[in-house]
Amino acid sequence: MSAGEKIKARAEQVIGKSVRKVAHALGNRTTEAKGVALEARGKARQVKEQGKDAFKG
Repeated sequence: MSAGEKIKARAEQVIGKSVRKVAHALGNRTTEAKGVALEARGKARQVKEQGKDAFKG
């Protein structure tokens, strides 16, 4: 996994989780859903990069 992509993936996960938790505390379901989506996108990016690394082998 390239360093830049690894950082992007982790940043999306952390920001998404933060947004989700704050929105949940405030009762804002729309923003909470956006946080969940951002977190999921970060996880998907991480899985994609790990798959690419597996084929580089």
